[in-house]
Amino acid sequence: MLKYILRRFCSAVVSLFIIITLMFCLLRMMPIEGYLGANVDKMSPEVIAAKLAAKGLDKPLHIQLVNFYKDLLHGDLGRSWIYRENVEITKIIGPKILVSLKMGAMAMALALVTGMPLGILMARSKGRWPDKLGTGFIVFIQAAPSAVYFLFIQMYATSATGLPMLYESEMPVSWILPIISLALPSIASYGMWMRRYMVDQMNQDYVKLAMAKGVSRKRIMTHHIFRNAVVPMVQTIPGSLLLTIMGSLYVESIYSVPGMGGLLINVIQRQDNTMVQALVLIFAALGIVGLFLGDLLMVLVDPRISLNRGEGSR
Repeated sequence: MLKYILRRFCSAVVSLFIIITLMFCLLRMMPIEGYLGANVDKMSPEVIAAKLAAKGLDKPLHIQLVNFYKDLLHGDLGRSWIYRENVEITKIIGPKILVSLKMGAMAMALALVTGMPLGILMARSKGRWPDKLGTGFIVFIQAAPSAVYFLFIQMYATSATGLPMLYESEMPVSWILPIISLALPSIASYGMWMRRYMVDQMNQDYVKLAMAKGVSRKRIMTHHIFRNAVVPMVQTIPGSLLLTIMGSLYVESIYSVPGMGGLLINVIQRQDNTMVQALVLIFAALGIVGLFLGDLLMVLVDPRISLNRGEGSR
């Protein structure tokens, strides 16, 4: 186990290094407005050269990259030069991460306690009306544009229930609709995959043998089918949890949630290259951490998997 963890950790570090380095180099090829602001056309060449030198952007690319990694090792993600002029990025994203963490964690908890039981119910009633209703719900969520049902929930649920239409940090009841909206895609995904894995297990020979021996259907479902079906499911949970925690762009936008969801698009539109660089780093790190935790969680659920032989790795 320790050998596998070290191997995957090194692989994750290399992957993250490649992503960050490529992103860094590409952003340095962008127009200098992303580092100097929108009024760069009014600056004299001398002023532009002085500002670039003050930010270390006049040095060769490899020296800039080395300096960036030195700052990164000290927890310095740089400063925003457009979104909030000359403000440390860590101070900007800190409060937003906390908001997205709170909303995303509650949304994922709702998705887990709803989506997985939905998949179990659909598998146990395969071909009957609960399965058909669940399939209809999943097909709608997967096929319809998310903007459609997000707006539908916001418009009609607020009028029908009296819940607030916009997010208020001091009003917990205003969190209900954003959390439900954020959880819906995960509920449909967990329900779909849980049903699929359980149906696959129900058709295995060991299930037929257990039934032939007179083992009760309830015991087969809980002690065999569910335990085997949940193994591939848990591998996806950490990754989806981390991504959901960072917030949904559209959900946070329509409910005015001040989280991470719309921040990346905002800074891209405003060409704040330093902010884009920091946010891509964060999202890339979260994705890699999610894959790593998924493999470890799968082994904890099913000790029969031996990571030393590579079966649990991706």
